[in-house]
Amino acid sequence: MRLFSSTGLIDRRTLLRAAGGTFLAGLAPRAARALQDTDAVFASAYYDGDGSYGIALLAEDGTVIHRYALPERGHDAVFDPRGERVVVFARRPGTFAAAIDLRKDNEPLVFHAPQGRHFYGHGCFSTDGKLLYSTDNDYDNARGVIGVHDATDGFRRIGEFFSGGIGPHDMTVLPDGRTMLIANGGLETHPDYGRTVLNVATMKPNLTFVDLEESRILSVHELAPHLHKLSIRHLAMMEDGTTWFASQNQGDIHEPLPLAGSISPDGNVRLLDLAPEDLRLMRGYVGSVAANDRTGAVVLTSPQGNTALEIDGASGAVRERVTLPDICGAADRGDGFLLSSGMGVMDGHQTQLAWDNHIVRRPWNPA
Repeated sequence: MRLFSSTGLIDRRTLLRAAGGTFLAGLAPRAARALQDTDAVFASAYYDGDGSYGIALLAEDGTVIHRYALPERGHDAVFDPRGERVVVFARRPGTFAAAIDLRKDNEPLVFHAPQGRHFYGHGCFSTDGKLLYSTDNDYDNARGVIGVHDATDGFRRIGEFFSGGIGPHDMTVLPDGRTMLIANGGLETHPDYGRTVLNVATMKPNLTFVDLEESRILSVHELAPHLHKLSIRHLAMMEDGTTWFASQNQGDIHEPLPLAGSISPDGNVRLLDLAPEDLRLMRGYVGSVAANDRTGAVVLTSPQGNTALEIDGASGAVRERVTLPDICGAADRGDGFLLSSGMGVMDGHQTQLAWDNHIVRRPWNPA
């Protein structure tokens, strides 16, 4: 099955060089064998049956290489450009993030959002790896901000800038290294009300381009007014800077609205025209999106619909459908994708861990 296939791109060797002997010596025999045999390395947050949370490094066949404990539930993670560190963010409205240096044998470095802010669960590094950006909620002012952290100094918070909207969730840095694309989901929330959305009737999600050198908004792209309840949540960028986005319908989930699309670096938005029967399968909710440059494919997952769709990026046609309860995590891998579920399935195999919404792949060619 294409969604679960892979090819030999040797990412393991660069991880071994970065991690060094201390890390390798601490691995259990099964994990060490998995690392020797794998062609790529991934990370995903998880929940263990004993009530604990953590993040795991994974081989491309889903074997757990190593686990790190987290203080609470994690959401998404991001590797630095060299693949030497991975940072995982708390699930909204959490306030912690944890940085793991794969070159050292130590516990994760936990740092927190400042007072009046909480993380939205996603982040990304600058192309030189010196800065870490986080999507944050300035909840008392109902505005989104991008937090800036010094990745060379313990991820100390050194600033922030306006995200261009409310509820920034995911973001990515374009190949030019200077432009950031932000998915502002449009959802106003406040920790006093948990995850309750306070502005469904008036929400205005958008895609915002920002000049990172000047912290200046370049352009803001909203969907048509009748689509204003489609909260734009997740992004997956292709090598040319074209970025796929995925949404979650805060209105009638049975209404066949376009749940995904793409935006070019110059701001041209193209909505994905899925057939009504496929939209019904997704139940108004895309939990994760991943793109594969080698195959020109995009995968959309829906834990609400227990469905994943592999899409041809050029034509928009559905190449393949997968049914799996609570499927959500997705990452590109060789000539296919690695998929996971909250019911413990990773790469088609049942595990003892409940996997969170996202999988992140270590860079194929670290800087």
